[in-house]
Amino acid sequence: MGRAIGIDLGTTNSVVAFIEGGRAEVIPNAEGGKTTPSMVLYAPDGGQVIVGELAKRQAMTHTDRTIRSIKRFMGMRFEELNPDDLKCSYKLVQGSEGEVLVEIEGRQLTPEQISAEVLKKMVTTAEDFLGEAIDTAVITVPAYFNDSQRTATKRAGELAGLEVIRIVNEPTAAALAYGLKREAMERVAIFDFGGGTFDISILDIDEDVFEVKSTNGDTRLGGDAIDLILTECLCRAIQEETGVDPQDFPESYQRVYEAAERCKCELSTMTEAVISLPFIVSDASGPKHFNETISREQLEDLIEPVLARLESPCRQALEDARLKPKDITHVLLVGGSTRIPA
Repeated sequence: MGRAIGIDLGTTNSVVAFIEGGRAEVIPNAEGGKTTPSMVLYAPDGGQVIVGELAKRQAMTHTDRTIRSIKRFMGMRFEELNPDDLKCSYKLVQGSEGEVLVEIEGRQLTPEQISAEVLKKMVTTAEDFLGEAIDTAVITVPAYFNDSQRTATKRAGELAGLEVIRIVNEPTAAALAYGLKREAMERVAIFDFGGGTFDISILDIDEDVFEVKSTNGDTRLGGDAIDLILTECLCRAIQEETGVDPQDFPESYQRVYEAAERCKCELSTMTEAVISLPFIVSDASGPKHFNETISREQLEDLIEPVLARLESPCRQALEDARLKPKDITHVLLVGGSTRIPA
């Protein structure tokens, strides 16, 4: 067996790393970024499969064939979907055995097949960087994933040509990165607030022993929910100003969605962000432009219902572990959404 890589197969973004000198080193992708969007674009008429940043850039012109957040549907039954799941830009259908499938131009794909394309991209990134063939990997999954979801993740790895030597819980992976070679016994809360999901896990770390005391979370709570709230707010503002609803036009809506995501990220480090959307919609009188300044305070007011939902799983995790907040020695923040100052 050659060198193994570690892959964080995320709902929104994925990361690949390798061990060098006893430390995990994240490998940058071809575009120079350390994270790769977990997005797959299937070109028309069975053409090229495009993954990552290039798929994200072209999403606005191929909204119904660009697959994002497919991890939500790994190992799921169609009957388990809720109405919000069916609002995604691509078409979900029920398979012959009750599984969730994605339909594009009459072609039906499993979530594992789509996830395999993301994994192939991560393998290519590693091979280009390391200059050697890679066929072995460790892949992370949320702690709440059931056996069906874990099996689906392993199957995606196999479809990508990998021998998956271990499926590791994401909070355990975070604790390993944090606690490696620590000598004192610690009780750590892993607060993982990512793009598509929220997990809270409480672990005891004693040298090289990691014991998960409890885990909880919300599979439909993440940065995507924040992006959607801000997008809907901007769409309403555009409609009030121009008389045209960008939600009626897929390309316009995609531009608003991307602007909302950028705005959210900028407000993590700035107190104000400017949204400029020229030619966002048009009517009989011609094209319309939209410019708006959003403050961090405005964003926090908008997303307060989302942030409020973070508390209950944390309290439940403490209760399940039979602990009080004062018993936690450290809180480890994981996931891009934890950059939000609130």
